[in-house]
Amino acid sequence: MLFLRRQDLQKLIVLPELIESIEKAFMIYEAGDFEMPDRIHIHRHEDTLLYMPCFSDSIFGTKIITVFPDNPQKGAEPIQGIMLLNDVATAKPLAIIDGAALTAYRTGAVGGVGVKYTTPVSSQSVGLVGAGVQGYYQLLMAAQVRNLKQVNIFDPYSKSLPEFCKRVREAIPGVMVMVSPTVESMIKNSEIIITTTNAGEPVLPNDQDLLRGKHIIAVGSYKPHMRELPEAVSRLVEIVYVDTEFGVKESGDLCIPLENGWIRPEQIKTFGKLVNGELKVHGQTTLFKTVGMALFDLVVGEHIYRRACKLGIGQDIEF
Repeated sequence: MLFLRRQDLQKLIVLPELIESIEKAFMIYEAGDFEMPDRIHIHRHEDTLLYMPCFSDSIFGTKIITVFPDNPQKGAEPIQGIMLLNDVATAKPLAIIDGAALTAYRTGAVGGVGVKYTTPVSSQSVGLVGAGVQGYYQLLMAAQVRNLKQVNIFDPYSKSLPEFCKRVREAIPGVMVMVSPTVESMIKNSEIIITTTNAGEPVLPNDQDLLRGKHIIAVGSYKPHMRELPEAVSRLVEIVYVDTEFGVKESGDLCIPLENGWIRPEQIKTFGKLVNGELKVHGQTTLFKTVGMALFDLVVGEHIYRRACKLGIGQDIEF
């Protein structure tokens, strides 16, 4: 069995290939060539354990991941876990992969694919709310699909904004990185808006005039009581693109607008229909909401595992 650490993933991952793996996962999702239960949650106060198994025709695997929002105050990462890959014919364990690193890369790639299919090719400016781990990977992957010239960051709670901005500048050469004094100025100066927070209340203002014509990638809300988006977004969009159907049960950015009648069920479409060409983007203002799913981890994990075997990277463990 192969053990792949974060350092191994950094050697193995090729960012354009990661985008292609997520597109492949969306195609598999729309074709139905997989077996995956709804994500299993266990909550203890604000802490969450996620259990995410999935079968495909070529491999199966399970990600076990924890989200402990207060961990940074304890000197630990908020997301931790493992991804286990198994042979589809014999169930023999093939690999254990660092689950936090895998999640960071694949979630960023999901957002990058969202940018690729819901924004104009000419888009050059991105606004980010939430200068944390996932905020970095969202910007990194957005830069893979659009020629970014300017990044505007709003995060009044971050104590490490200068370090974050420095890291973004180093990762995306030539981009202008600016800290916005207000969320309104960030929105005004950005064509694409990415939200990566654990907020319980909207982090964008409820202002249709300000948000009209923006392209929103919403990442943070993964519980029914969590919201990043105001009512104005629901009123502006013609279609809400979601990565997976069970997202309407999980995210407050989907279930609350549905409950209040701000959006209708028929307005919600799975994002894979954009990838396979069944749908085209509608409307001046667009929204892609991702909650994530095990199929993403499985497809990306398999790609990383096959590449590691080919290149001889990772630690072999007797099992």
